[in-house]
Amino acid sequence: MQLQQLRYFVAVAETRHFTRAAQREHVAQPSLSQQIRSLERELGAELFHRARGHISLTDAGEALLPLARRVLADTETARREVQEVAQLRRGRVRLGAPPSLCASLVPDVLRAFHDRYPGVELVVHEDGSQDLVRVLAAGELDLALIITPLAGQGPVLTTAELLSEELVVVSSPDAPAPVRRSRIRVQDLRDRPLAMFRRGYDLRELTVAACRDAGFEPAFAVEGGEMDAVLGFVRAGLGLAVVPSMVAARSGLRITRFASPGLHRTISVAHRGDVSPPRAARELQQIIAERLAGGS
Repeated sequence: MQLQQLRYFVAVAETRHFTRAAQREHVAQPSLSQQIRSLERELGAELFHRARGHISLTDAGEALLPLARRVLADTETARREVQEVAQLRRGRVRLGAPPSLCASLVPDVLRAFHDRYPGVELVVHEDGSQDLVRVLAAGELDLALIITPLAGQGPVLTTAELLSEELVVVSSPDAPAPVRRSRIRVQDLRDRPLAMFRRGYDLRELTVAACRDAGFEPAFAVEGGEMDAVLGFVRAGLGLAVVPSMVAARSGLRITRFASPGLHRTISVAHRGDVSPPRAARELQQIIAERLAGGS
């Protein structure tokens, strides 16, 4: 009994027609019929009642059909598992992440993944969460690290929260401390010049929303930068900036934490809800979780 014979048998059983089954399987109809006859001889039973214009299963065919479907399904599962193992020796993983994570978490994650799977190509797409969601939904990414919750209704994604990260205020070490207390309040940012990120940047939206919730509009000394540029503006003494703690820890700038309850953002990992990520992408997701659990 051959897998090809079982595929042909299931095709005829489902289409109730030898010619349509042959078309579905991309094989000549005589070849398909010959394989079905060979299978019947091997089993010692006819599988179909063959009447002009009508094909139906015999009792033997009815008994074989669920077993044949199971065998074919198990074979497909085995094929995919083997391919996924091979994907860990070669292939490609496409990861999206906001610039703030590309400046903090992502390099360590990619280094750990590359050490474990050196044959897999890594592709990084850097953008804001809203843009990353659109690229992910279009099938151009395997995974994306995004800031949740998202504003507005996005495409159907599967998301898992990874970390609630503290946001802090950074300032130039050469300038006076932004407050005399050990902690700063959002209200203390009123009339303080801020080095602000470009529009569409998650941190810009979070900072502006926090200031508005505190009853004022933030004042920008300079705006429109990416993460490295904003940190440079702060280092030059142009203003303060609200950044993630992981970024601040590597910046060399003075760090001032917010008073309780503080400001935080939620980092989640997302993939399309209708497609399971490839094996290599799932391994990358596991490494991300491991790095965050380890406090990296």
